[in-house]
This record gives sequence, C-alpha cells and structure tokens, in this order.
Amino acid sequence: MSFDAWIIFALFWVVFVTTPGPNAVNCISNGMNLGFRRAMVGVLGIVTQASLFLVLSAVGVTALLTASPTAFFVAKLFGAGFLIYLGVRGLLMAGKPVVIKPMPAASVYWRAFAIATINPKSVAGYLAAFSQFVQPEVPIWNQMLVIVPTALVLTTFSYTGYTALGAGLGRAALGAVFNVWFRRVMAIFFIFYGVLLGASTTPAGRV
Repeated sequence: MSFDAWIIFALFWVVFVTTPGPNAVNCISNGMNLGFRRAMVGVLGIVTQASLFLVLSAVGVTALLTASPTAFFVAKLFGAGFLIYLGVRGLLMAGKPVVIKPMPAASVYWRAFAIATINPKSVAGYLAAFSQFVQPEVPIWNQMLVIVPTALVLTTFSYTGYTALGAGLGRAALGAVFNVWFRRVMAIFFIFYGVLLGASTTPAGRV
C-alpha cells in the first residue's frame, strides 16, 4: 500500500470509527455507569471484534456472509432484538438511582463484543475498506501489515474517547435530572439502532 493510499485509508477509518453508532453509545453508557478504568474492558471487546473482522474480511468470509440472504437475515434479526432489548432495559432503569457496583469484566467485554459484531455498520465498513483500498495485484497479507495496525490504533483511540466522555458525564451528573434524561436518550438510541438493523438489507456490491 502506497503512502497516499494509506493516508486515504486512515482518513476513511477515522470517519468510520468516530461516527456515532451502537459502539459509541455503549462506550458512553459504560463510562457513565462503570467509570473510565473498568469501562475500558468494553473497548477491548470492540478491538477484538475489529481484529476478527479484519482477518475475516481478508479471507473473504464477511463477503460470503453478506452473499447469503438467509444467514444475513437470521443474524440481522438476532442483532436487532439484542439492541432493542438493551434499549428497553435502559429506559426502564433510567429513572432509578445510579449505583456503581462491581460488574464482571467478562460481562462488559462480551456485551461490547456482541454489539460491535451485530452492528450493520461493521459489515458495510469492512466491505468498503476491502473493496476500495485493497490492491488486487499486491499480496493481501502484505497489505494487512499496514491496514490492521492503522485500523486498530484508530479504533482504540476513538472508543477510548467515547468512554472518557461517558465517565466525565457520569461524574458531573451522577444522580442529577440530566443524568436520567441522558440515560434515556442512550436507551432510545439502542432501540433506534435495533430497528434500523432490523429494517436494513443485505449489503451488495461496492460500498
């Protein structure tokens, strides 16, 4: 990958991972409710998913999944239901006092991993990266040595920032009316993304 191509890819990835979506909402929510340090386990879950999707994209598995209407339909419904569940639960819990209590790191990690995996933005984004930036005449794994570190570093910085934002809001508004309404907005976003995922269609062609 040439330096010019790398710059274009890096700019694309910055836009991709900083555009608010389910991952960002989850990071903000974790930061508010768990504090920055404990919430960073969720960022690790997102980075794990990103690493997995990059490898799968390199071998064509993601493209194969999106080419199967049945597989995509089942995954889409499962993902939509999970996000809507999180949103409804968040709405029901929003009015209750925030109690910072120990939460198993594994739960934070796997929830973040699941949200990142079922996010339709992930499939579309990785397909776009590999359809637009990978050069067919260059060995794929040589290009991965550039693409993977760039994508993972930018992903980590982005969602660390969202987690820090949530932690700051949690400290500033813990127990306040603003906190209740902000938690409701976060819950509504989860429901919105769930409905959006359920209504989405199978990605096809170049993104």
